[in-house]
Amino acid sequence: MTFYPDEKIALFIDGANLYSAARSMDFDIDYKKLLEVFRSRGRLIRAYYYTAIIERDDYSALRPLMDWLDYNGYHVVTKPAKEFVDREGRKRTKGNMDMEMAVDMMSMAKDINHMVLFSGDGDFRAIVKAVQAHGCRVTVVSSQKTKPPMLADELRRQADNLIDLVDMGDIVGRARQSNQDEGDYYDD
Repeated sequence: MTFYPDEKIALFIDGANLYSAARSMDFDIDYKKLLEVFRSRGRLIRAYYYTAIIERDDYSALRPLMDWLDYNGYHVVTKPAKEFVDREGRKRTKGNMDMEMAVDMMSMAKDINHMVLFSGDGDFRAIVKAVQAHGCRVTVVSSQKTKPPMLADELRRQADNLIDLVDMGDIVGRARQSNQDEGDYYDD
């Protein structure tokens, strides 16, 4: 990882994408350690966490995580997931946060030196290119080592740096807990 002690850093975490990548590697993310890692690399200005919330009941399994993140240094951005029936008649849930992430990345581009994007979604290539045009370096955190790879080739090529999540597992990972509900919706 190439970080400079005086640079201003912002994290942009695609919650569903990070959860899926970590789950495929059989670990959970320790979000406290994650903040500590990036605080030690420079001046962490903001850590965004994005996720859609399934609101079928009064209780969401994600609510405790969202509350913890909100009280412990993360700026949590949520919206209700939408339920629909697919062509095969199966009930699905959709919650895509790409637009919210892109807007926040563009808004922060003038105030940040280095953005760290936790997502392998190729849809982010255009926004990465746009913030780079404003002078921001962009590091993408995802994985090429999973089967299947979680990182789109076009995003990997556009990024200034890549951190493979597999390599961060010992630093920010912990044994997986089976009660999380983060990746249980369809995100396109």
